[in-house]
Amino acid sequence: MGAHTPYPESSATERTTGPAPATSPPAARAAPPVWSVLLAACAGQFLVVLDVSVVNVALPAMRSSLGLGETGLQWVVNAYVLTFAGFLLLGGRAADLFGRKRVFLLGLGLFTAASLAGGLAQEPWQLIAARAVQGVGAAVVSPATLTILTTTFPHGSARTRAIGTWTAVGAGGGAAGGLVGGLLTEYLSWRWVLLVNVPVGVLVLVAGAVWLAESRSGAVRRLDIPGAVLVTAGLAALAYGIVQTESYGWGAAASLAPLLAGLALLGAFLAVEARTREPLMPLRLFRVRSVTAANAAMTVFGAGMFAMWYFMSLYLQNVLHYSPVKAGLAFLPYSLSIVLGSKLAPRLMARFDGKTVAMVGGTLVVAGFAWQSRMDADGTFLGTVLGPAVVMSLGSGLLMTPLAAAATSGATPSEAGLVSGLVNTSRQMGGALGLSVLATVAAERISAARGDGDTADQALAAGYAQAFTVATGIIAVSTVLIAVTLPRTSAVTAGPGGEGTDRPA
Repeated sequence: MGAHTPYPESSATERTTGPAPATSPPAARAAPPVWSVLLAACAGQFLVVLDVSVVNVALPAMRSSLGLGETGLQWVVNAYVLTFAGFLLLGGRAADLFGRKRVFLLGLGLFTAASLAGGLAQEPWQLIAARAVQGVGAAVVSPATLTILTTTFPHGSARTRAIGTWTAVGAGGGAAGGLVGGLLTEYLSWRWVLLVNVPVGVLVLVAGAVWLAESRSGAVRRLDIPGAVLVTAGLAALAYGIVQTESYGWGAAASLAPLLAGLALLGAFLAVEARTREPLMPLRLFRVRSVTAANAAMTVFGAGMFAMWYFMSLYLQNVLHYSPVKAGLAFLPYSLSIVLGSKLAPRLMARFDGKTVAMVGGTLVVAGFAWQSRMDADGTFLGTVLGPAVVMSLGSGLLMTPLAAAATSGATPSEAGLVSGLVNTSRQMGGALGLSVLATVAAERISAARGDGDTADQALAAGYAQAFTVATGIIAVSTVLIAVTLPRTSAVTAGPGGEGTDRPA
């Protein structure tokens, strides 16, 4: 099955002193093999998604080493997630306008440098600042990786399989973060959960420079920097306000002020996007039903799904008292199941429509989260962790591939990076705000349990279980959104020349 690979953006012309042979056209640079494009794009995605979860197992060690409090620990995670979410649209647009390869390499270089700075941090603020810069680099890399695939592989079964592999690698990176973080923290230092990105990042930079061909949508135009700043500041203010409710309550000025400021900034962002000539997020995209429905479902799904990585890591170490390595090994079922689901999804989409596959995946995630919400202080790996892990991770893999495919199917080639950034923004934005809400829910339940005389382990388990209970409801809402709003498409079938085509049902 053939696949279209973009030609290099430019090529040098050679001067000759004699007449050129009439039968010899100028030599063009050979297009890179499709497998090498897929490998380089997926390696970049694996690296940036790995860093969302790799620090989770290292959080207790970071707290001891740098004197971080509970809020500081949350911001080690959220500083990355918020800048990742806030600048994804800018990264996706930059890839379209300035060249996908160029932007991919630039973002990966920034991510690698910030990883080095974070690994060498001596103060909490230095670590949090480095994580924020990492998020900016990741926001540039991630949409470029998906855009590289959607502009390399033709629409249909080839692209669906490529997106399935990309989703599996990204999901596997998030799941493998627990094991990688545990091994590095226990046998080296928490610093190596960041420093390990340096040699890996350099290798991916070299591979990308060699294997990727340049492509872009057309003439370079200005980027919507004000839009990027407004959406990032708005999300950060909302997250900060939610965190403040843990100490001051929802009605206090300390909570309401940042919450209202966040809403005002997001409102200003929408106003800017409606009026600027080159918007970061053209609002007309949301007239495409598949784009609107998939992104809405992805936002809500991300708000619940982030709970799995964060709270399970804390439960395994703080309640079951696993070592970092043992906690990391406990995440292996998550890794295997989510990769399996992501690889099964394209095969199921070839027999059924993507909406059905996504609904089945969402139902499994809801069941797994509801099961996990029954955790307690006396839990065991086999009795408390393994079953829910397999169910909710398998469902997650089944859900994300058809949503990503639906979110990118309605875009023109010139906006491939934009819609790729949008679907990633939706997931990360939902995750950042969802984590803030669920962490506050867990903290309130822990405080109440301690006031009732529960032991430390019982109180923590009750708080984490409450977070999973609320997350179950959030993911159920996402599944309902898929059922009600996502357009139904027929199975991927062979089109002319053997290429796959997706036909509306």
